[in-house]
Amino acid sequence: MGTIKTTNIEPIADNGTVTLGSSGDTITIPSGVTVNMSSATQTGVGGNNTPAFSAYLNADQTSLTDNVWVKVAANAEFYDTDGKYDVSNYRFTPTVAGKYMFGTSLYVEASNTMEASSLSFYKNGSRFLYKEENTSNITTQQLTGVIELDSDDYVELYIKVNVASGGTYYVNQDGTTANNRAYWYGYKLIGA
Repeated sequence: MGTIKTTNIEPIADNGTVTLGSSGDTITIPSGVTVNMSSATQTGVGGNNTPAFSAYLNADQTSLTDNVWVKVAANAEFYDTDGKYDVSNYRFTPTVAGKYMFGTSLYVEASNTMEASSLSFYKNGSRFLYKEENTSNITTQQLTGVIELDSDDYVELYIKVNVASGGTYYVNQDGTTANNRAYWYGYKLIGA
């Protein structure tokens, strides 16, 4: 084993490739070494937090039935890196196995006093992560969590509100995408 000391390694031809090692080799970067890639283009290093999406309601979701789980109709996207969020059935199907972080924030109002409000991420049609809290008449509900998914799993967002005297409730989007207060998102975690 030998040591090569130099300040620069370049390919023979302009825009060529420099290969370190062969298939099956291990290249070790010792502890304490800083790899500065601030202006470099990197591929295949560390992975990406994709697929990733952020979906929102482009209008209020109104006249929702008291105390019944309802799928949130997030029918528009801020972004969808791999086209894995379906705006017609409000479902994220990543097709890439891994652990995924999900989050949501929904602004909810009701015709009468709300007694309780619940949010849930559903995995493959069944409630998976769930939160319930006592509320007043106007509230912002939030939920975050990590869900492990296989390549054929899917996730949806549901809400349930218990309205006093059996009234209705609605998810209030606030009318503009710049001011949106009804959205959810998800992305793949690297190295989890």
